[in-house]
Amino acid sequence: MKHLLNLLAAIALLVWGMHLVRTGVLRVFGANLRAWLARSLGNRFTAALSGIGVTALVQSSTATALMTASFVGQGLISLPAALAVMRGADIGTALMAVLLSFDLSWLSPMFIFVGVVLFITRQASTAGRVGRIFIGLGLMLLALERIVQASDPMLASPVTAVVLEALGKDLLAEILIGAVLAIISYSSLAVVLLIAAMAASQVVPVDMALGLVLGANVGNGLAAVLTLAGADTEVKQVTVGNLLFKLLGVAVMAPFVGLWLRLVQPHMPGVGHGVVLFHLAYNVIISVGFIGLTQWVARLIARLLPKPARLPGQRPHHLDPSALSTPSLAMSLAVREALTQADVVENMLTGVMEVIRRNDESLAMRLREMDDEVDSLYSAIKYYLTKIPRDDLGEKESRRWADIISFTINMEQIGDIIERIVQDVEEKKISKGVEFSEAGMAEISDLHARLVNNLRLSMGVFLDGTVRDAQRLLEEKGHFRALERTYAANHLARLAERATQSMETSSLHIDLLSDLRRINSLISATAYPILEQAGALPSGRERAVGHEGGLPKV
Repeated sequence: MKHLLNLLAAIALLVWGMHLVRTGVLRVFGANLRAWLARSLGNRFTAALSGIGVTALVQSSTATALMTASFVGQGLISLPAALAVMRGADIGTALMAVLLSFDLSWLSPMFIFVGVVLFITRQASTAGRVGRIFIGLGLMLLALERIVQASDPMLASPVTAVVLEALGKDLLAEILIGAVLAIISYSSLAVVLLIAAMAASQVVPVDMALGLVLGANVGNGLAAVLTLAGADTEVKQVTVGNLLFKLLGVAVMAPFVGLWLRLVQPHMPGVGHGVVLFHLAYNVIISVGFIGLTQWVARLIARLLPKPARLPGQRPHHLDPSALSTPSLAMSLAVREALTQADVVENMLTGVMEVIRRNDESLAMRLREMDDEVDSLYSAIKYYLTKIPRDDLGEKESRRWADIISFTINMEQIGDIIERIVQDVEEKKISKGVEFSEAGMAEISDLHARLVNNLRLSMGVFLDGTVRDAQRLLEEKGHFRALERTYAANHLARLAERATQSMETSSLHIDLLSDLRRINSLISATAYPILEQAGALPSGRERAVGHEGGLPKV
């Protein structure tokens, strides 16, 4: 039992080391890797090469699959190009397995020591994240050494002999076991290295090791499918297409396992090297040999998983789960989604004027539905941001995190105010058959036009964060407040003159001016974090975020 626990602990250490390397690389280089991958998708051959490079660094073809699938989901690349990337990703994983199969245990103490020093002394910086990568590499090498040590006593155990005899020569059972191991560990690389180490220690015979390797490749594809089972159809098409390639590869390679054992394995420098080179040969054959089938497989997958027709108002989401391990990248995606939310708010703001002018009740109903979409986007963005590892955020990233939350809250509140305006217009204007006076309507239209322009300026400030635009937005807030007070006074003057239309719409008119002022205050709030960070935030009343001036007293 002790030897089994030692082996399980060594396997867990190997998986944890790979996790540290993968998350460390993504947090340091994630945005650059993603950009490089996106630039290399011009044709399927460069796409495959980029898949090799990215996966060799990340040490996880599943992580590459998640990034590539997100590109397809956002409509940035085609499905055949994504499948070509995955052909290269499998080769990248196999190459890393070959490299790590050599005896590099002497590097383990150095990697762990340097990594811990960097991580402790510079934890919040890039150097600290590089230290995390070194720690992961050191733990992986240490784990491989421990696996070999823990496997030796198990070889002499009679239980081992019974288990191996029960499995016999059942290749299908070996493939199934390898697949299960890959799904549980979430890493075919870890499983292949484990199998190679156990084969080198003669815990498993070579023929069984090769069957387990085939299963590990299938399990890797299944893990990606299960991970993204709830994703959009475009994303699932990538993982299912990749799994189909792996199944085709197993069907092609399984009959040649015996040929490999007779002709190739005797010339290998060691049993473990033979296992990882078989893994490499499998992936090279299915990647190079099948890359011409990407178009055919893409068409087949498109028929098996057709894209659903998009309903009106539906929008593609930018929130990519695979980017969560790279905080800067995840927040840039959250910014894009926040701007999508702001676009919906702008459409609502534009539409509300049409409801006021034309008494359009069908448009009023659509605006209320759009408010539900704004609320849904706010919830999705908020939930996404809460899943970003806050411990890895620097000071600048923490501020940006708070700015995104604040912006989306303000957009959600603006949507609620617009919905309330629509309800007021329906109850106080459309149902009663009254109209604003010509002068009152002109004033409301002027405020509304300024409001739309301020919202667009606010979106630019949120995206680019320039101090000049933030100052301009705050200046516009002052102009808007002064203008709103003037128009409120004009309305009161019309009431004093007993103007019939002004008297009939007075309650709605006053409420509408107040609501437009509140919306403008929420829009202007985008400027405060930028100006505060630059030390250019005015003092006094202008500094009060969301301050609203009152209507003149009657």
